[in-house]
Amino acid sequence: MKPSWRLVAGIYPFAAGAMGLNVFFASLILGWVGVPILTPWTAFWLSLPLGLPAAWVYARHLTRLMVEVDGTLEEA
Repeated sequence: MKPSWRLVAGIYPFAAGAMGLNVFFASLILGWVGVPILTPWTAFWLSLPLGLPAAWVYARHLTRLMVEVDGTLEEA
């Protein structure tokens, strides 16, 4: 099931923000083993391209749920 680009675009800001937090906190955890810790701005810039696949995956999930609900409503 392919989600609409409008749904992906609506989810993208939240997905990019979540990816920014994940990248930043992952760099903090990896700092314990010697990996350089990223600045919040670096994590922000890395989150912009990483937010699109995350938004696409979540939009696919929501599209499947909408199709499932539509099928359930037709049976009732």
